[in-house]
Amino acid sequence: MTATAPELVDPAPAGSDPGRAVDRSDRTRGATLRRVAIRVAAVGGIVLAWWAVTALEIWPELIVPRPGSVWQRFVESVTTHDGVRGLEGHYLWEHLAASGKRLALGVGAAIVIGVPIGLAMATIRPIRTATEPFLNFVRSLPPLAYFSLLIIWFGIEDTSKVWLLFVAAVAPISLSVVAGAESIRSDWFDAARSQGASRLQVVRHLVVPAVRPELFTGIRLAIGFAFTTIVAAETVNGIPGIGGLAWSTKKFNQTDIAVLCVIVIGLCAVAIDQIIRAIERRAVPWKGRA
Repeated sequence: MTATAPELVDPAPAGSDPGRAVDRSDRTRGATLRRVAIRVAAVGGIVLAWWAVTALEIWPELIVPRPGSVWQRFVESVTTHDGVRGLEGHYLWEHLAASGKRLALGVGAAIVIGVPIGLAMATIRPIRTATEPFLNFVRSLPPLAYFSLLIIWFGIEDTSKVWLLFVAAVAPISLSVVAGAESIRSDWFDAARSQGASRLQVVRHLVVPAVRPELFTGIRLAIGFAFTTIVAAETVNGIPGIGGLAWSTKKFNQTDIAVLCVIVIGLCAVAIDQIIRAIERRAVPWKGRA
């Protein structure tokens, strides 16, 4: 049994004009440049509006800090000033590295555990019947609702934070695998069984390739949930950590540092999402193609 996901190849008829391929390449580059220009213009417009609001003093700086103040905090976060390293005694990259480690452990464990759970739910109905309500229950819980329990069980160090991120990420990954399996046509299963495929062979050669597109979607959602949970995870003993840094600003109403943390978290989330999408395009080249 060696059935695999379909491979799509663009036809290239003999005698075709090479100039057309060049034209398509030029159009693709032009479209890419337009998208980049639109996004840069949108970001520039937001920054300009932000600057205008602060220049007009519509709200006090405690509510809306000036872009220059946020930039100054960024400079402080990557330098030593007045004998202090960065912010809260750590450079910005140290905060990011600490949070990144917790995210990698939590989401990585969710992938390792969530994918087999999803495959078992997709192929063995009693397991799905027993497991799906629990996953939906966990998925609906806000992180702070059970973080106190995790602290009691695992302490205030990184273990409780990793568990919180794991719980936030495992449900979307498992359910995405189930959704991907549900999209497989029933006649494909019939064809595989008619050729004598065992349950394991059906899972390996049919289900696993077919669920890959939904799996990457689930991973992207899980990483998004993990980023929204990182501040909650680092409210206790979260320094160094970008979420812990954001949480610490409430003590002295440091709005400029809070805005800096929001921008950094958002940029990191977008960058990681783009990396996952690039991996997805290589691992699932047929997705989204006609």
